[in-house]
Amino acid sequence: MNEPCCHNRAEPRPAIAATAAHRTTKKYFCPMCEGVESDIPGTCPKCGMALERNPAFRQTQKAIWTCPMHPEIERDAPGDCPICGMALEPKNVVSPGEDENAELNDMSRRFWIGAALSVPVFILAMWHMLPSTPHWVQGDLSRWAQFLLSTPVVLWCGWPFLQRGWRSIVNRSLNMFTLISIGVGTACLYSAVVMLAPQIFPPTFAAHGKIGVYFEAAAIITVLILLGQVLELRARSRTGTAIRALLDLAPKTARVVRDGEERDVPLDEVQRGDHLRIRPGEKVPVDGRVVDGSTSVDESMITGEPMPVEKANGDRVTGGTVNQTGSIVIEAERVGSETVLSQIVEMVAQAQRSRAPIQTLADKVAGWFVPTVIAVAVITFIVWALVGPQPRFAHAIVNAVAVLIIACPCALGLATPMSVMVGVGRGAQAGVLIKKAQAIELMEKVRTLVIDKTGTLTEGRPRLTSVVPADSTSEEELLTAAAAVEQNSEHPLAAAIVSGATERGVKPRPVKDFESTTGGGVVGQLEGRRILVGKPNFLRAQGITALEDLERKAAELQQQGQTAIFIACDNRPMGIVAVADPIRESTTAAIEHLHRLGLKIIMLTGDNERTARAVAEKLGIDQIEAGVEPQQKHERVRALRAGNNVVAMAGDGINDAPALAAADVGIAMGTGTDVAMESAGITLLRGDLRGIEKAIRLSRAMMSNIRQNLFFAFIYNSLGIPIAAGVLYPAFGLLLSPIIAGAAMSLSSVSVIANALRLRSVKL
Repeated sequence: MNEPCCHNRAEPRPAIAATAAHRTTKKYFCPMCEGVESDIPGTCPKCGMALERNPAFRQTQKAIWTCPMHPEIERDAPGDCPICGMALEPKNVVSPGEDENAELNDMSRRFWIGAALSVPVFILAMWHMLPSTPHWVQGDLSRWAQFLLSTPVVLWCGWPFLQRGWRSIVNRSLNMFTLISIGVGTACLYSAVVMLAPQIFPPTFAAHGKIGVYFEAAAIITVLILLGQVLELRARSRTGTAIRALLDLAPKTARVVRDGEERDVPLDEVQRGDHLRIRPGEKVPVDGRVVDGSTSVDESMITGEPMPVEKANGDRVTGGTVNQTGSIVIEAERVGSETVLSQIVEMVAQAQRSRAPIQTLADKVAGWFVPTVIAVAVITFIVWALVGPQPRFAHAIVNAVAVLIIACPCALGLATPMSVMVGVGRGAQAGVLIKKAQAIELMEKVRTLVIDKTGTLTEGRPRLTSVVPADSTSEEELLTAAAAVEQNSEHPLAAAIVSGATERGVKPRPVKDFESTTGGGVVGQLEGRRILVGKPNFLRAQGITALEDLERKAAELQQQGQTAIFIACDNRPMGIVAVADPIRESTTAAIEHLHRLGLKIIMLTGDNERTARAVAEKLGIDQIEAGVEPQQKHERVRALRAGNNVVAMAGDGINDAPALAAADVGIAMGTGTDVAMESAGITLLRGDLRGIEKAIRLSRAMMSNIRQNLFFAFIYNSLGIPIAAGVLYPAFGLLLSPIIAGAAMSLSSVSVIANALRLRSVKL
């Protein structure tokens, strides 16, 4: 055959299919640490972050809980991460419409109780700054009231942070909770010792006759950190909007036909082989095949095409699509996690939990950053205790605590995963399904795009266009021979020949001893005659000669973009048939837009040089290589990468799978084969090249967003730490209160999340 796409090519699907055994999706996961997942809420055992609810979780699955910072941690019940102390979160998503968030509810409760207790502490501590202050406000009664009110704020409201900080020290995995717990704990413990055993401090510690206490700092910092956690959890919960929208496409019930009766059952109870009635206006509940009736179905959810598709007996339908006109009965073929919709949801969820390579940089910086901050806090304490103004020890405590609090690297840790989660969801809404964050990061750097022709540039549904018999052969004889042999082949060009022959009234006859040669052609015995169909070189290798006249005619057809296929009977040529695969309507504009984005486009095809060149000239392809075998595509992609090119490969067939896997970024057409989609990092759900432009724009927007987040986090810490340490005091007499440091730390995290959420509205 002229297009050497393997003869065992699978039937094209309307969209991504259930390509692999279902991977267990857990209810909670850590957005910071890949692999930490859990069925129950809690904190990440590595980083201490609250585990995040996975919007792809189905409640019927066993619940697994994981850490957002350490995804390898998985538990069967909620709790805290054994590494970093963060609350574990469900790895799998709740059922559609479920909106419970245990971690958010717990943090909200602690925040409101802490705020109620901290307000009077703050008033009592600051009252002395007013012009007229009652004497008792500065006395022991006020100090004891602050002690009693702030203690539950720190020890109960702030207990999750203290617990996570302790675990991070025990596990030698220092993180933001290490700094928070040391800072708040130091301020509270110092003040408590002052209240309970003031006699152990020298007189120089006293100011105006009393040693200063910092209950208000410990309490307010705790409340501000809780506020930051509440705002962060609320914002992070919005990252699952895209997945929840996908889940909402599936109906919650299905109408099952059993024993002649119809009844509605929950979608989870539908089994493979069940017959389901779908009435006009209803959504198709699962993937299946029509067994009774005919209708038109709106498949825009999968294909993006607005025109309904006619469906009759034997046609496949996809769960989540909408039945338009007639009442049909389908037989369920894929249910639960096997449906196209479930696979799309799972792919998006897996990508949201994956880590972009740039995250490694943030991890390395954070690994050195926390011990460095602790060292800076110790140096700050020593310097202020030795040369600071009186009371030196009090100033040393306050400034060291301010350094620890303002340097909390939570914004640094959130910078990358939040952008990845939001960006992957935005891609899903645009029909760009991302399997791994690494793929979308690399898309920004792609400058060379390698594309297959059939099914990528073209519709992938070739049609018989010309029949050119040899002198002693009639058109009917030629079509009879070609269709008889090709009916045993699964190649798309073979299907076009058989279909075209049938339309012309030629019914394929049975053949014996069928043989197929990948990239060459097919052979079969028809009524005692040996029929060969394929490329001219294949026929010559089988002993067929005198092909020159047919090759001249084939060249004319190839210049028109048609693929010529040669047919021979026994030892003589019978003629040629030509098949054309129409170029997709969207391809020309897509190629133009990709050129504007700076991409060089190379077409690798198994088709012949003339046909490939005709297509390339119509589309403005930069470079073509024709007659390329599947293994050669793989080698060519590797050679391009070896030349320091960041290469993306787009294809849809089994023969494209090796090249897709070899490319920096593999891009599969959603209308292609399962193997191609398994080999690719990105799947274009709507199956045309416009999705590549969207993927590139999304990649550039996402990487820009990540760099903005990292810049904000680095600049914030770089400027905040020296100010908290007191570098402005000698020149301006300015010190940074730990309370202000706590507020700034919380706002930095919220600002990073708010910036990441801007990706939800990016134009693609």
